[in-house]
Amino acid sequence: MMYKKEDTYAAMADSDLELNNISSNDNYDVNVIDETPETKDQAVIKPGHKSRLKSFLYDLLFYAFLIFVSLYIIPNYVLQRTIVDGESMENTLYDGDHLYVEKVSYRLGLLKRFDIIVFYPYGRENDEYYVKRIIGLPGETVQIIDGRIYINGEVLEEDYGKEPILDPGRAASPIKLGKDEYFVLGDNRNISKDSRYAVVGNVKRKNIGGKAFFRISPLKRFGPID
Repeated sequence: MMYKKEDTYAAMADSDLELNNISSNDNYDVNVIDETPETKDQAVIKPGHKSRLKSFLYDLLFYAFLIFVSLYIIPNYVLQRTIVDGESMENTLYDGDHLYVEKVSYRLGLLKRFDIIVFYPYGRENDEYYVKRIIGLPGETVQIIDGRIYINGEVLEEDYGKEPILDPGRAASPIKLGKDEYFVLGDNRNISKDSRYAVVGNVKRKNIGGKAFFRISPLKRFGPID
């Protein structure tokens, strides 16, 4: 099929006219993609992406901190669960009782007479611990005569003992406590292994694990410890 030169010119003119119509038509959508060397092949980051990433990292750090506090800080420095093993604290605590022990009082020097403490009689490097009641405080002199407890020469009025003391042990003679030492007894006095015997002796503050203050089990005895 043959075209005349005039027909070719006419076709080119028609094409130019169509382009002009497209550019001048306000209702005609034309998308222009700028692919400069700086932006070509780069990922597009939406405005909220960075803020969501930052929020995720903050949440991750927060929960990691909570886990660290729960698994390390609280059990080692604040609160610990302990189980009574044996009958030496009857009739106050019983074998199998579950207790909460707080670890703040002894660090701050706030332990008082008659507080019940958990301590390590053979040092912290040994896992065995005892639960006893504080009778003598640092600097005091303790002695047991005829079943009665004397502190600095005066009778200690107390009624925690299940039975009268039959064996004063080493406390038959006056025991002078050091500035960081405590004298402890079990409430079940005649079966308790406590400060009356050299195997336990005076309890040093560094070997105290905490103060027992709350019983959580069994439920029938649930509540604060006297």
